[in-house]
Amino acid sequence: MQKKLAVAILNWNGRNWLEKFLPGVVQFSQNADIFVIDNLSTDDSIEFLQKNFPTVSIIRNDKNYGFAGGYNEGLKAIPNEYYCLLNSDVEVTENWIEPALELLEKDLSISAVQPKILSYHNRNYFEFAGAAGGLIDNLGYPYCRGRVFDDLEEDKGQYNDETEIFWASGCCFFIRSKDFWEQNGFDARFFAHQEEIDLCWRLINSGKKIYYTGKASVYHVGGGTLNKQSATKTFLNIRNNLSMMLKNLPFPQLIWLIFFRLCLDGIAGIYFGFKHGFPHLWAVVRAHFGFYGQLPGTWKLRQKHQKNDFYQSKWLIFRHFLGGR
Repeated sequence: MQKKLAVAILNWNGRNWLEKFLPGVVQFSQNADIFVIDNLSTDDSIEFLQKNFPTVSIIRNDKNYGFAGGYNEGLKAIPNEYYCLLNSDVEVTENWIEPALELLEKDLSISAVQPKILSYHNRNYFEFAGAAGGLIDNLGYPYCRGRVFDDLEEDKGQYNDETEIFWASGCCFFIRSKDFWEQNGFDARFFAHQEEIDLCWRLINSGKKIYYTGKASVYHVGGGTLNKQSATKTFLNIRNNLSMMLKNLPFPQLIWLIFFRLCLDGIAGIYFGFKHGFPHLWAVVRAHFGFYGQLPGTWKLRQKHQKNDFYQSKWLIFRHFLGGR
């Protein structure tokens, strides 16, 4: 019998993560159907799943579509009312599902929910990818409750609430399937990084809400596919962030902000070059050319309605790095 929730884990050559964390997902997800969407892995992930997890359904993509496209392709085969998109490097806990489902069931205007996301390696601290719910500043820089840029807070119960946020983390992302498909899913051109922020922004522009619940926790390893210091990660984050702003910002704010970000990203590129080496400087340059190359297609995806009050903080980058947090 089909259950309301489908837990969907995207996999690409992640047999080690499946072996480590899938047993816990099976143990603590009795009220969900579990799927692994495989992005044409070349390791023995499929054989491992077939041998050890007969109750887990396998969906095989015909190529590696990345995070965004991989989920778009795989979720077409999943008919459940709710999805939970779960990274393969996440350790779930008992009762990790129920609080998110309760919010979705209680309020039809809520489209997506994330739980508290803590660090797997430093378990008393929040984790980079989501922490206690995502927000964004007026320059388009994403940050989280519990995490601003690279500064992570210790979990002392300060975010045990349930509250509206701007974006929910893709590492543990509960969403109504109906709302996911009404927005045509993730923007597959993003490949990976910030696709969930873009989707949440589109949902908010359509009148929906995104929520955080501190009543459930998961532990995220992070960097399972792309290391935090990867130049590819730098490229994807900057290019996708610019595309996201072009798609979702009101026109008057868009013009000055893109120009201003060009200047800021130039400074950031020099900083990255000194700190991490030339590949990161070049990644910033490539990101801007990649963004300009996608301009016509991205412009066509702009929605009719953009909200002016999308941010909860102004000039975060200046206040943070000048010590005024």
